[in-house]
Amino acid sequence: MQLFDLSGKIAVVTGSTKGIGEAIAHRMAEHGAKVVISSRKADACEKVAADINQKWGRGHEVAYPVPCNINHREQLEQLVAKTRAKWGRIDVLVCNAAINPVFGSMSQITDEAFDKIMGANVRSNHQLCNLVIPEMVARKDGAIIIVSSIGGLRGSPVLGAYCISKAADFQLARNIAAEYGVHNVRANCIAPGLIKTDFAKALWDNPAILERSTANAPLKRIGESDEIAGAAVFLASKAAAFMTGQTMVIDGGATIA
Repeated sequence: MQLFDLSGKIAVVTGSTKGIGEAIAHRMAEHGAKVVISSRKADACEKVAADINQKWGRGHEVAYPVPCNINHREQLEQLVAKTRAKWGRIDVLVCNAAINPVFGSMSQITDEAFDKIMGANVRSNHQLCNLVIPEMVARKDGAIIIVSSIGGLRGSPVLGAYCISKAADFQLARNIAAEYGVHNVRANCIAPGLIKTDFAKALWDNPAILERSTANAPLKRIGESDEIAGAAVFLASKAAAFMTGQTMVIDGGATIA
């Protein structure tokens, strides 16, 4: 048994047309999985799927594009249905898609913006997990990975609602682990620190802000998307068969310094 082999596994990765999600999809395909590429824009999904098929397909289709706006339950249902129609099942679910439209004091956030953040970052993950878990329970096998953030581990004067949503994701994974562990369904979180993605561009594009953001971290640098992808491969594989309900913090040491 090869611990990190994902051959024969079917993985759905939301928010997988750029950044961390795209890196996870590439690395899972590299390790043998078939991956569903999903984000809001069809052309972006098709491009990433084509890239993965060319790089890791070895003459076979290993990536399948399914556009989905996670804010709409009917589109989540369609994502699951299309995956099953294409490849029969879902072995691994990676909830990576998230939003953060607000930067500033929580006293200024509107109810609409707060609900939007909670809907996209928590409710959609809850809904998608509930759509997939029954088949995992029936097979007595399944891995759920939620990409959270170190924001869920500490308070913030400018990212309050986002941090609350990411803390809720930790608890979502714990609840799934506690309820479905008896069926060999595992759920874990990854909590990245500052990663060089478009999502976090405001925190690294300006050299002065980047220097402040990394000054107290032991590794003194920003992370790369691929440095998160390996953790997802681990959590999806046999190597993590005894790990559930946990959070892997990958932040260059920022939260311990």
